Amino acid sequence: MAREKKPVHKVVMTEGKRNIIQQLLQEYDIQTAEDIQDALKDLLGGTIKEMMEAEMDEHLGYEKSQRSDNDDYRNGYKSKHINSSYGSMDIQVPQDRRSTFEPQIVKKRQKDISDIDQKIISMYAKGMTTRQISDTLEDIYGFEASEGFISDVTDKILPQIEDWQNRPLSEIYPVLYIDAIHYSVRDNGIIRKLAAYVILGLNMDGKKEVLTIQVGDNESSKYWLSVLNELKNRGVKDILIICADGLSGIKEAIAAAYPQTEYQRCIVHQVRNTLKYVADKDRKTFAADLKTIYHASNEEKALEALEKVTAKWSEKYPNSMKRWHENWDVITPIFKFSMEVRKVIYTTNAIESLNATYRKLNRQRSVFPSDTALLKALYLATFEATKKWTMPIRNWGKVYGELSIMYEGRLPE
Repeated sequence: MAREKKPVHKVVMTEGKRNIIQQLLQEYDIQTAEDIQDALKDLLGGTIKEMMEAEMDEHLGYEKSQRSDNDDYRNGYKSKHINSSYGSMDIQVPQDRRSTFEPQIVKKRQKDISDIDQKIISMYAKGMTTRQISDTLEDIYGFEASEGFISDVTDKILPQIEDWQNRPLSEIYPVLYIDAIHYSVRDNGIIRKLAAYVILGLNMDGKKEVLTIQVGDNESSKYWLSVLNELKNRGVKDILIICADGLSGIKEAIAAAYPQTEYQRCIVHQVRNTLKYVADKDRKTFAADLKTIYHASNEEKALEALEKVTAKWSEKYPNSMKRWHENWDVITPIFKFSMEVRKVIYTTNAIESLNATYRKLNRQRSVFPSDTALLKALYLATFEATKKWTMPIRNWGKVYGELSIMYEGRLPE
């Protein structure tokens, strides 16, 4: 389908505009586009001052040149430094004796009259540090924005994050994925590794949805039970399958919070962990052998393949298959499904594109100044990444059909 062209905005040159331009050229020695910007900046400051003078006239009830019996009167000017779309500037704000004047064009304590807040938040969402944003604003816009100011601006989204983290959720999620990415965070002068746990769900329409992001460093059944109970408190009554890596305590927490939910060990992580200590020359062959396990037609065939792979490699890599035997009960749920459905539920691949966005934050920032700074960056990165999530996953109709049969009575017809 051909992309629809956006309508082109045509500038209509009226006689009034021509006169303004002629006066501009006469008043200023304009030679370059930069000179035009400087001229407009100067005019902006003058226009604001004139509008404030008019506001003062209305406030006092008489104009500057008039006499009045009003006991309130003009009392000079106060200089104020502001940021605008043309850069930083100083303006003169008229004052009254009783200090009751409330200007509207640039309000008291307002130091910005541009959309700089949105620019800062957009740059923060792309993973830029406060120092990088400060330097960029100085280079491009001429703003003198301290790192503290930028941090204050991004703090404005904290109430949004809280609302998002507490928003009501759907009653049923056929599949949930839990994955973790680790970040370096400064805590009282000490750099610690913190995990950002992302919980992503497939909703009833087969669309991906990030339910929550938790930042912490204490994996345990108690921790995961609190996370799952939070989902319950937000309205989640049933989850068919939770797919995750070997997070400490997750299995016990699922059994307590959602007794009917099956825990599926992420096969991709299982394979990666197995191959981690395998020599490069053996890795390709070993990976192909592991595939015979999770691609088996049923659990019985998979168990046979497991024994063959263990026998083949145990002498060279004695502990390589130990985790497969230990985790067999949470590896097996996939074998009752077709291969198309397995690809959806046995791996956190559905979350990989999102993880790529999160890993970009790691590349751009070696250390986050606080866990709050990390949460802000993760939220904004999530918001940017999920804008494109408008369609259900591939083969959702088939996936939903099989899930309806295997978990009879738990999904709407």
